[in-house]
Parts: sequence; structure tokens; C-alpha cells
Amino acid sequence: METIQKNDSEASSNESWQPKIVAFLCNWCSYAGADLAGVSRIQYPPNIRIIRVPCSGRVNPLFIIKTLQYGADGVLVSGCHPGDCHYISGNLIARRRFALLKKFLEYIGVEPGRLNFSWISAAEGEKFSKVVSEVVEKVKALGPATRLVKE
Repeated sequence: METIQKNDSEASSNESWQPKIVAFLCNWCSYAGADLAGVSRIQYPPNIRIIRVPCSGRVNPLFIIKTLQYGADGVLVSGCHPGDCHYISGNLIARRRFALLKKFLEYIGVEPGRLNFSWISAAEGEKFSKVVSEVVEKVKALGPATRLVKE
């Protein structure tokens, strides 16, 4: 009887569980897109915590690994569209870097949906809201992070 109650309580706690997602956003485009979403009062899930960076190319892969170690359930890195980077090729460097990091994280057992990468311009507040909602749903389906988490 106790095991049934524990299972019921675990099921209800899983339903109420909300993921913690950290977003590294490019100052010039993606952060401005998030700002536009806020100013336009476009709704998106409150699960996201934003860290503004000068360029997506400046996000060190160790930042992402440390973010996952310290309890984030998912990470979003977002930058300017290809060809629109204010630092010429920073977003292209980021794209290559995160393709490798994503393969590495999959290799060590971190689910592919925990690390997300997107291109969002300053004029795409609606797209920012959509991307955040998709990332939250994807990470929510995966459940709480267990790999890399320090105890």
C-alpha cells in the first residue's frame, strides 16, 4: 500500500515539476528579440533564465557543462542569423563549436534535447517566444537532469 502512495505522489510531483533552463543570448540580436517579446507582452514560459553575452561565439562550452552540473535541466544558446553577426563570424564559430559539444554530451549520456541552439534576430520577438516554448516542452518531456549534476 505504501508503494502505491509513493508512486502516486511521485507521479503528481513529476506533473508539477518545471524545468530550469538557462539561455545564453547574443546581446545584439537574440537578447533584443527577448526584449521585444517582453515589450510586446508576448507570453512565454517563465522557466528560462537569461544570460546576456556579447556574441554567441563567446560562449565557452565549459559554461554549458558547468550550467548542467549546477542543476539546469536545459540550455539554450541563441545568436544572430548567419551573415548578420555583429562580430562578422562569431555565430558561425558558435555553430561549429556547439555541433561538437552536442555530440560529446550525447556520447557521455546527456540527452540530445538538453542543449538547444537557435538563430533569433532583434525583430523576432514572436519567434523568441516560440523557441522558448519548444525548448521548455522538449526538456519537460525529458524530465529532471540526472547526468553531470553535482550532488
